[in-house]
Amino acid sequence: MILLDSNILIYSCQTEFNYLKPLVLETKNYVSHISKLEVLGFPRLLEIEKQYFENVFKILNNLPINDAVIDKAIELRQQFNMKSNDGIIAATALLHDMDVYTRNVDDFKNITGLKVINPVDI
Repeated sequence: MILLDSNILIYSCQTEFNYLKPLVLETKNYVSHISKLEVLGFPRLLEIEKQYFENVFKILNNLPINDAVIDKAIELRQQFNMKSNDGIIAATALLHDMDVYTRNVDDFKNITGLKVINPVDI
């Protein structure tokens, strides 16, 4: 199973990264609610981008941020000095046994048991 990081969603909206759209439009893939906050909360989001992302979030399986995710994210942040959003993504992936697809592989590289794939620079 695949958990898409926010940056993959953002890149998929850009013409030069159209090849990412199949990943983002695959109904078997997942996204964390933190990505919805990050992507739709961007203050300079154009209306056409907003519509695209709202549709993406309707297509993908959205995983909530629950107590188990928060507890695991706290543990990861303490252990690896991660940003909160990255901790939530990593915790969600670990708890659901998912691979993380992200361009920012370095943000997750030290986490044992987490498979991280960069689909942008393949």
